[in-house]
Amino acid sequence: MVTILLSIFGIGYAAIAFENNIRINKTATALITGVLSWVAFMYFAPDKAVVNFKLLEHLGDVSSILFFLLGAMTIIELIDAHDGFDIITDFITQTNKRSLIWIIGFITFFLSSILDNLTTTLVMIALLRKLINDPKDRLLFVGIVVIAANAGGAWTPIGDVTTTMLWIGGQISTANIMIKLFLPSMACLIVPLAAVSFQLHGKVERVAVVENSKNSMLTKTQQKIILVLGVLVLVLVPVFKTYTLLPPFMGMLLGLGLLWIVTELMHRSDDHDEKQHLTLVHALHRIDISTILFFLGILMAIAALESSGILARTAQWLSETIGNLSIIVMSIGLSSAIIDNVPLVAATQGMYSLVQYPMNHFIWEFLAYCAGTGGSILIIGSAAGVAAMGLEKIDFFWYVKKISWLALLGYLAGAAIYLLEESIFHF
Repeated sequence: MVTILLSIFGIGYAAIAFENNIRINKTATALITGVLSWVAFMYFAPDKAVVNFKLLEHLGDVSSILFFLLGAMTIIELIDAHDGFDIITDFITQTNKRSLIWIIGFITFFLSSILDNLTTTLVMIALLRKLINDPKDRLLFVGIVVIAANAGGAWTPIGDVTTTMLWIGGQISTANIMIKLFLPSMACLIVPLAAVSFQLHGKVERVAVVENSKNSMLTKTQQKIILVLGVLVLVLVPVFKTYTLLPPFMGMLLGLGLLWIVTELMHRSDDHDEKQHLTLVHALHRIDISTILFFLGILMAIAALESSGILARTAQWLSETIGNLSIIVMSIGLSSAIIDNVPLVAATQGMYSLVQYPMNHFIWEFLAYCAGTGGSILIIGSAAGVAAMGLEKIDFFWYVKKISWLALLGYLAGAAIYLLEESIFHF
């Protein structure tokens, strides 16, 4: 059974990694891998009823992550439909390359901590297309955006899918992860920014401003209301979880419902055809459902490996072979440059229990940092990088030459800061 399960997962994962080469969407592969893993587990299991129970139990955990992402993605689409993010771009007037890259880096870092690294990357690329006319200049800025988005997403429970998974799984708490990982994540950004600043000279050529009449019916007040309310909903989800003790997706769905009502009231007197693209229903149509289904497939495949005991045995082997938790976690982070960090974190959650390592233990905090930022080292290592690669047609080897060494410097600097914090303060 072990050989068959690992073969199914290995083949499925290889197909996901080489999606562009084989030209088969990774979501289809993930769904098939997830189902076949459970089929194999069921076939070899002596007690079929237990397998069904474990499947439904894992489905509940996975669904809580998926509904959370569904709500968050819809809110972001709603803000974008109301041109809420344009409010941010209006404040950036700097043209000096060195100054601008620091501004872009810090905006991306803090925006990613509130939204998520993938969404922030999409927003910032759209912003850079308005700010920088030269595609060659823009590529370097986009590379920094990938690093900053992943660094910013690592230190809050809603900034990265993997951190969200650890938060929902009970491995980390909101306040603790923000306190412990802020400085390491900041170092992960500042070191690459400082290094790349020496390469930049002169000013960027701004894009000519063209009036966009798509949302001419919107007022600035309406844009600000949706932006503020959308961000407020996302920020208050951890507060909702803390005071109600309900899963985070419940807070996200509550906020989604409230925003739905606000937009209905805001546009109740507008012409039906003109306001269609501003409705939450339209935002639901625009979200990337294939991403949701990809997470479903890959997380269910990991769940099958966990339920079969493979992950527990892997953890035992790592402990016996390597032993040092810091090295194990840093290796996982470096692996996320090649392998998607979602299954890596899911696998680690299955390998180590909360009984063995309780909430806010060193391993979970360090894992949140390493898995969140290690993916920046290669452009295929994170959702933010893959999105940037597709949108800006970034060559893999260009990224390796220009950006990878910066990302590696930042990754190692942040890891060193975290280990230093842990050794000095033990807090």
